[in-house]
Order: sequence, then C-alpha cells, then structure tokens
Amino acid sequence: MPTSDELATRAIGERIQNIRTRTGRTRAVVAGLVGRSEDWLRDVEKGRLQHPPALDMLLRIGQALGVRDLTEITGDHELLVGVSRRAGHPVVPAIRAAIEGVDLTPAPSPVDTVGLAARVQRAWRLWHTSATPRADAGAMLPGLIRDGRRAVRTLDGSERRAAAAALSGAYALSEQVLAWVADAPLLWLAADRCMSAAEIADDPVTLASASWVLGNVWRSTGREADAYRLMSDAIALLGPHLDGNRDAQALWGACQLHGAITAARIGREGDALHSIDQAMGIARALPPGSAHPWTLFGVANTEISAVSVQVDLRKSGSALDTASAVDPDTVPSIDRRARLWLELSRAYAQQRDWLGTLGALRTGTAVSQESMKCHPLARSLAAELVTHSGRLNERESRRLAAQLDVTA
Repeated sequence: MPTSDELATRAIGERIQNIRTRTGRTRAVVAGLVGRSEDWLRDVEKGRLQHPPALDMLLRIGQALGVRDLTEITGDHELLVGVSRRAGHPVVPAIRAAIEGVDLTPAPSPVDTVGLAARVQRAWRLWHTSATPRADAGAMLPGLIRDGRRAVRTLDGSERRAAAAALSGAYALSEQVLAWVADAPLLWLAADRCMSAAEIADDPVTLASASWVLGNVWRSTGREADAYRLMSDAIALLGPHLDGNRDAQALWGACQLHGAITAARIGREGDALHSIDQAMGIARALPPGSAHPWTLFGVANTEISAVSVQVDLRKSGSALDTASAVDPDTVPSIDRRARLWLELSRAYAQQRDWLGTLGALRTGTAVSQESMKCHPLARSLAAELVTHSGRLNERESRRLAAQLDVTA
C-alpha cells in the first residue's frame, strides 16, 4: 500500500484509483454513484482528460469512495467531504432529522404499540407495492421513527420490547429508502439504530432482521467478509426457532440469500450456490404466496437472487438461463421486479450485447423509474449504453440516460 509521501506525488486520477482499489469498489459502482460512465472514470484515473474534474465532482467522487478529507484526492486544500451531507432524494432531509434529532420533551400521550407496529407494516407494504417506493414509504418514516423512539423511552416491560421491535422495523425500512441516495454516515446510523432497537426487543427474529439490514450496509461499504460472517451468525441464531415459526423460517431463508450474494461477490462460488439451494428448499416448504413483510423472502425472491449470484460470478449465460424461468408477475415487490430487469441488463452487458442491455434496462425503468434512477448500477449501465451501444441505439440510449438523470 502506498505511503502518504508516495501518494503526495501522484496525480488526482492516480489517487482516485488507489483509494477505489484499496476500498474494494468497482469502477462501475463509483461511476454510477456520481452519474457518469465507467469509461469516463477510467479516463479520470488514467489522466486522459484535458482537465481534472471540477471541485463539485471531486466532492461527489470523495463521497462515493467514502473519504472524509478531500486532500486524500486533491493533495492540497483541506476540505472535509463529511460536511457535505448527501440528499439524493427529497425524502432524505426529513428522515435525517428524525434519526439524528433529540427530543427530550415529555410524551403528550402513551404510544399505542399495536398501532405503531401496524403503521410500520403498512410502510413496508408501500415500499414493496409502490412504483415510487422512496417517495411514498419514505414520507411515513419520520413520524414512525419519532413515535417509536418516544415509545421506547417511555414504556416498560413487554410493551417497551414490542415498541422496540416496531422501531427496529422503521429503521430497517430507512436503510432501504436511504441506500444510494444518502451519505454513508446516515446509512450507518440507521443500521446501527436498527440493531440497537432489536437488542432491546430481545427477539431472535427481530435480531436476525436487523442483522440482514446491517449486513446490507457492511456489504455495500466494502466489508463483505464481515457481512458474510454476520449472516452465518444470524442463520445459527434462528436455527432452534424454525419449527412452526414462519417468520423465523423466512428470515432464515433471507439470510441465506444475503449470504449467497455476498459469497458470490467475494468469489466463493460453492458457498453462494449452496446458500441458494438452502434458501430455495425452505422457500418451497412455505405456504404458497407467503413472503416475509420486510425481505419478501419466498420462491420468487430466491429466483431473483439466483440470477444476481450468477451475474456477480460473471456467468452471464447462466444468469440469463436462470432468469428465463422467472415469472415477473409473481414477484410481490415492484422494486424487486425492477431489480430483476437490472440484473438481466447486467448479464447482457457482460456479453457486450448492448441491444439486450438497453431493452432490459428500459423495461426496469418502466417498472420503476425511481428505483432505477437511485441505483448506481443502473445509472452506470445507462452511461455505458450511450458510449458503447452504437449509432443504431444511440437515440434510445440517450433518452434512457436522461430518464435516469445520467450525463455520459
């Protein structure tokens, strides 16, 4: 690893490449987070641009790379990236205020924990059934978080544990809403609060659910090995509670899927495929149509995860074959349905089949433009299409890039 003195002599592009490589981030993901193409970022890193990126773009690259001090990239003026807090969606500021705020005023009235839990479940249903899940579910979260925090602060015994379980669900949904559209510190705080509330609830299913959330954040910030171990621990925690407990069974399966995707991303093909098989076994044993309210674990979600695993293993042909057996209409989540088409577009892109990439990504955008616009892989693919799909598809590629707010 280069020393600080060695880095001081390097150009901006070299520093960016070194930080990206050191933190395990791919060009595709970083480019998608800043709304540019993978080729553009490669040109930045290789010093091929006539001028280095402007300061606002360097700030965005710094956030995507997870650096706090911008001098790691620029080598001069000390600028703290952490001061610039990302709000890539209108719901972020209100959710941030609810998570970060402190309210010490006495509670005006007792919080109805049964009603609170029902509201959290309603927000999760909105997340899965809306074509604009961040806007619709995100609008409910500030009130849920504030009421949940007040309930945990003021209640005792079983009522406090029930309130903590509901609050953990609200924080879990916050992690889903904030992913890719908020800065990493806020995402970390939401996941940490989710786990803290689950520990108060002291229930294996709630703890496993919070582990699933925390594992998402660990995996997306370069801690894949830690995320895999956490899922293994959650699976072991749920083991003694599987008999007759559908929630425990569904969470066990969801953690298997989480582990499968994580294993694929770190090249552990055998572990990834074994986890998919384990998840499918329990998914088929659950009653038809059943799905966990958070993770939507079931046969359809397992099939989508199997596609993701093949793509992450860079086995695009197997991914396309696996996807051909999936009926999109059986996927009980609009966001997950859009993700299926994103995975297909990734598989086509691996084969340099730009017409297939365009068609799949366009279909995913039609399912949920908000979901595709907020996902860095979709944005990166849209930028790649503009530069690689050829004259025949250029007009449609540029139209799709504009829909996703991407500048190629």
